[in-house]
Amino acid sequence: MTVHHAAGVGYQRAAGVYERSRPSYPMAALAELADALALEAGRTVIDLGAGTGKFTRLLALTGAEVVAVEPVAEMRERLAELRLPKVRVTAGTAESTGLPEGCADAVVAAQSWHWFQEDEALAEVERLLRPGGSLALVWNTYDTSVPWVRDYQDIVFRLAPRDLPSPLDGGWRKAFADREGWSQVYERHWPNPYSTTVSDVVERMTSSSHIAVMDPAEQERVRAEVEAVLAGHDATRGRGAIEMPYTTDVYWVRRL
Repeated sequence: MTVHHAAGVGYQRAAGVYERSRPSYPMAALAELADALALEAGRTVIDLGAGTGKFTRLLALTGAEVVAVEPVAEMRERLAELRLPKVRVTAGTAESTGLPEGCADAVVAAQSWHWFQEDEALAEVERLLRPGGSLALVWNTYDTSVPWVRDYQDIVFRLAPRDLPSPLDGGWRKAFADREGWSQVYERHWPNPYSTTVSDVVERMTSSSHIAVMDPAEQERVRAEVEAVLAGHDATRGRGAIEMPYTTDVYWVRRL
């Protein structure tokens, strides 16, 4: 299985911090998707790049059978520990899931689609979906209208290698615009404030894939820079509990 180095190594090292320091998703987003994708008992949904199961556990609430596909063993182990009913956890990539043709009514990729090779992943999704099935893409993104969050994200961008994929450039849309057999892209967005602590916001940075692959000395320099940014804003200076504002972005398309 071929996985981007930053994801394969970074998430291997930081699976525990990933689970602890990142938010879930609004129930309103789940309800919207459950309605749009007809997720209910008797239906099957595949969760691509399921990670530690942040979105998997919500999909399980719909009553649908969930197949969680995740290539990084350490992330799968965290997900398996949840012992979710009606969830099967399996190794695989979005481009090569190892699942049978026509086995799914819907496919979801939460916080993961930008890591995939789009053409190959789309071909695999088309192979997996039954007629009339749907694909949904979900991301939690930083709300950079808040000054300290904007400064925080600037560190992420400045340290990112040139080949690090990102959902923020919207480049993923082109794959659907250029490919026949898909509907228009539908989308909804929700505020998703996350109650956390200053220390966990620092840990959130170190769980970023391209930071987690750094050596310990480099990580300490990043940690010091993040702490300096947080100390420079009234909203985060010297505080324990804080609210980190995210936006949950949900997109879905249907097979025609």
